[in-house]
Amino acid sequence: MRFSLSTSWNAVRYTSGRDLIFEIKELGFDEVELSFNLTASMVSQIEELVKDGSIKISSLHNFCPIPENVKRELALPDFYSMSSTNEEERNKSVEQTKNTIYSAARLKAQAVVLHTGRVEMEDDTRKLMELFRSGLAEKEEFKRLRQAFIESRRKQAAPFLENTLRSLEELNSFAVKENIKLGVETRFYFREIPVFEELGIIFEKFKGSNIFYWHDTGHAQLMEDLGLARHKDFLDAYGGLLLGVHLHDILNCQDHLAPSCGEIDFGMIAPYIKEGVLKVIEAHSRSSANEIKKGAEFLEKTFVKNG
Repeated sequence: MRFSLSTSWNAVRYTSGRDLIFEIKELGFDEVELSFNLTASMVSQIEELVKDGSIKISSLHNFCPIPENVKRELALPDFYSMSSTNEEERNKSVEQTKNTIYSAARLKAQAVVLHTGRVEMEDDTRKLMELFRSGLAEKEEFKRLRQAFIESRRKQAAPFLENTLRSLEELNSFAVKENIKLGVETRFYFREIPVFEELGIIFEKFKGSNIFYWHDTGHAQLMEDLGLARHKDFLDAYGGLLLGVHLHDILNCQDHLAPSCGEIDFGMIAPYIKEGVLKVIEAHSRSSANEIKKGAEFLEKTFVKNG
């Protein structure tokens, strides 16, 4: 079974794209996802490795490469928000995403993973996480905060979601021309777009397009842990549009752990991973090389047994 490893695991340790890729190859991976913290120079070096057959690129995570004149440590996927009511920022988000799509085509990747903006409001996700970690998830303080957060977001979301849909319309047309599929990813912060119901709105509007669902295991599990959505519901509702999956574990609201190092039931996920779905391990730098290798072995056994 083929898994990609996201460069989010080791990119922070490198300024050389070649060295970054060779460390991943030493773990036994011959396919990678390029994450959002790579410079144009690093991506160019990786392109040379693609051309000589040293590595295969499954997908790119927007923005890749990082936007010009943006410091690497600040170049998050949401640096420019495609839901912004500031038209200049929204346009920059669209143009930078087009650059990622173009890069994906050059690198012979199949997909680009998207963060699709946010509702500009105070985000109480981390406050909920702190209460959860303190064992207070069943207490009234937690429930009141969660309900107030849900209601506040609902009242403010409409113009931001509308801008996301506008941005996706333009990006879908560009992706069709470049023959790249776009994956709208499950989000971590509840103010971000899309929440569960908004995924349905996006996929209804773009039915039959190059826009698909990208499932993130850690993010979906966090939504369940905080009582904001059920993990399995994402897959039941949108699994038929599943383009790819970010595979990482979560424990006590700490995500991006290597698979098998947390609480996620990957056996539950296995039946949704049909042939052709991109499988990307997205553990971060805190995971050791040994944990990454064990995680890949664990996933293969789990998916074969439960698929």
